[in-house]
Amino acid sequence: MKYLIALAAFAATTLLIAADGGGAATYVNHDKVSAQFVKGGPIAKGPDFSVSANKRTGPGQVEVHDKETDIFHVMDGEATLVTGGKMVGGKQTKQDQWLGTNIEGGATYHLSKGDVVTVPAGTPHWFKETKGISYYTVKVIKP
Repeated sequence: MKYLIALAAFAATTLLIAADGGGAATYVNHDKVSAQFVKGGPIAKGPDFSVSANKRTGPGQVEVHDKETDIFHVMDGEATLVTGGKMVGGKQTKQDQWLGTNIEGGATYHLSKGDVVTVPAGTPHWFKETKGISYYTVKVIKP
């Protein structure tokens, strides 16, 4: 039930983002959403957005997306997220995407169930530590 409520909130956000362009709504039932949290991966995608279910059991790499704003909604677990500052060891891994090894400076957040974080395009971000975390990622993609 909690996944259905969270999906409804994100679907509403997605519809608001897409409202100026019109188009059909995307519906994903709760069974598919729950299954995606088991394996991780995409839930819905359009030309200017994507929604995915994610699970982390360990730290990630520093990321910078030149044209994607990330919105994270924590469903369960805990993590330390660092945003901003300067990426260290950054290398372009594909168009408009960079990965690095560390962040100098930046703000540190302790994330737990129910938290929402928005990371604007071009901002370094890093799941530095996790205690197992399940979260939605909504990506808003600039043209």
